[in-house]
Amino acid sequence: MDSNNQQINELIKTINEKDNLIQELYKENKELLYKNEALYKQIQEKDKQIFELHKQIQEKKIEEKEKEVEKMKPVFDEIEEMKKQFQSFWNSEIVKDIEYIKKLQEWVNDNDFFSKMKKGFSAKRDGFDSETWHKAVDGKGKTLVIIKTKQNFIFGGFTQVGWTNDKSKWRKEDRNDDNDGYIPDSNAFVFSLRNDKGDRKPKKFTIKQGEEEYAIFYDLSYGPVFGSDIELNSNLQPGYSNFGNIYNLPNGIEYDTNEARSYLAGSYNNWIVDELESYFI
Repeated sequence: MDSNNQQINELIKTINEKDNLIQELYKENKELLYKNEALYKQIQEKDKQIFELHKQIQEKKIEEKEKEVEKMKPVFDEIEEMKKQFQSFWNSEIVKDIEYIKKLQEWVNDNDFFSKMKKGFSAKRDGFDSETWHKAVDGKGKTLVIIKTKQNFIFGGFTQVGWTNDKSKWRKEDRNDDNDGYIPDSNAFVFSLRNDKGDRKPKKFTIKQGEEEYAIFYDLSYGPVFGSDIELNSNLQPGYSNFGNIYNLPNGIEYDTNEARSYLAGSYNNWIVDELESYFI
């Protein structure tokens, strides 16, 4: 009997010890769980901080980018303006310099014309023939003519009236003539874009006061004729330039001198046209 009681007591003691161990383990696990939960919360908090920091960095980058874009806006605007200006001459064989385009736009001073004009004639494309040229340009009104010589001179002229066989627009004295006549135009001008003088920048030359009735000349056997300052024959070459006869010369250059005659095309006559382009609406 005593032996059984002793065994029971030993078993109870063992159970109590195990229970105490379980309690200790439970307590340790609970502490570990608490620590892990706190650590998890810390990790979550750090993640939030990292996210916010990343967000701030991205916002800063966007802000800096926007500042850069704002700084570049004038450049972008200028590029867009250049695209618009180049659009008028995108297929030109002659005008490839933005300075020339800006000057022509300034001189013509007609945004509607520039936005709508097209290259209606090209000697290289359509042929070096005055009648072909007249078929293209006659009756078109405002017309821009640009000439490039084999010597790489670039010049031309602009008329608001344009070439026409409508004699009511001819000079009164020529209206009884069947074949040719001068056409008055007080707004016509000739210009030089490029020549062999390094100090000569692109320039516009208006018509002389009192000579307006000789602005341009109509004749099927001639190409574009501005006074007698620029003349092209039936083959659109060779050319002739008596510059200063009808249109104003640059300051310091006298009429009927070699300097005047060679200013536009490099020589008085027999200069050879490499390309001739005419623009109109």
